[in-house]
Formats: sequence, C-alpha cells, structure tokens
Amino acid sequence: MNKLIAEFIGTAWLVLGGCGSAVLAAAYPELGIGFAGVSLAFGLTVLTMAYSIGHISGCHLNPAVSIGLWMGGRFNAKELLPYIGAQVLGACAGAAILYFIASGTAGFEAGGFAANGYGEHSPGGYNMGAALVTEIVMTFFFLIIILGATHSKAPKYLAGAAIGLGLTLIHLVSIPVTNTSVNPARSTSQALFAGGWAIEQLWLFWVAPIVGAILAGLVYKMISPEVND
Repeated sequence: MNKLIAEFIGTAWLVLGGCGSAVLAAAYPELGIGFAGVSLAFGLTVLTMAYSIGHISGCHLNPAVSIGLWMGGRFNAKELLPYIGAQVLGACAGAAILYFIASGTAGFEAGGFAANGYGEHSPGGYNMGAALVTEIVMTFFFLIIILGATHSKAPKYLAGAAIGLGLTLIHLVSIPVTNTSVNPARSTSQALFAGGWAIEQLWLFWVAPIVGAILAGLVYKMISPEVND
C-alpha cells in the first residue's frame, strides 16, 4: 500500500508540475515559460520525485514505465495492475486540482487543457502517423534511459538526474508533435477534463507508449541483462 500511495502522490505531482506549467505559466506572450519551460517542468517533476519516493516505489509515475520495467525483468507482474491504477488515479487527482486552480480566473475555458492530440489538435498540425511514431520512439528511448540509469552497474545516485533530464529532452523534441505524452496516465487525466476530441484520440496515447516501452524492455534485457552481473 505504501508503494501505491507513493505512486499516487508522485503522479499527481507530475501532472500538477508538468501540465500545470503548460496551463498556468505558458500562456503569457512575453512572460510565459514557453515550450522550453514546460519541458523543464516535466523533467523536474520526475527528478524531484525520484529522490523523494524512489526508495519507496521506484518512482514509475507512468504505466508505460511500469510495463517497460516488467518487460525488462525489473518489476513483478503481480504489482503491475495496482501500480497502473494508482498512477491513473493520481494523475486524475492532479488534473482535478489543476482544473480547480485554473478555473479560479474570470473567463476560464478548459480548452485543450494540455491534452495530447494529433491532426488539428497537434500543436504543429502533425498527422496521426507522425504522432504514433513519435510516441513509440520517444517512449522507447525514455525506457532505455530508465533501464540504463537504474542498472546495477550504473553510477549510484545519478539515476534521478539522468531520467529527469531525459524526459526534459523528450519534451523539447516532441511537444510540437503531440504535446508529448509518453505517459498514458498523464494523457488520460487531461483528456477527461478536455473531453470530446481528447478522449477520442486517447487510444493513441495508450497504445504508442506501451508499444515503445515493451520494445525497450525487450531490447535492454537482451543487451544488458542483470542476470549476467
């Protein structure tokens, strides 16, 4: 239960920090933080939680991460569904808090609410194929970073920094394409409040990250198995 509570809290923080920066702080023409600021905010949420709850739950904060670690032989299958449930609930709690805060200003409209999308709902107008490939590839590399940084032979205490900076880089590359998901829980929480098109397109932001995570787990297990240490 402690692990699940930690995952709930951590994923809520990821949504509040990452999506919150996009909804609350990126909209100002001259003073807003822009794509770079939002990218850094997502990275900082993971970095801060890695050192806060990493020793409790492993700080997955993401169903794709849990699945990728399971495929890589680093996570117990029995814990997979409970972790995913805690992550989705935590993300929704974070989105609910963000919605309450954001709606505290006159003329508030949820709009896209930092939801992920493709086609006309992509920040850069990228089509479904581009979005699918982007999410698969970015999640693949995110899991490669995680699996490598947390390997028994990797430098100790630096995993959180590597993973947080990796997520920052992923956002710098892919925000224009999909608004960056690589995390089905994050996508679900925002889609619930954006509604309509965001829910219709949500399937891609479950399928693509999970595919990317599975591929990364298989590849990393093959090239650097823990069993040979």
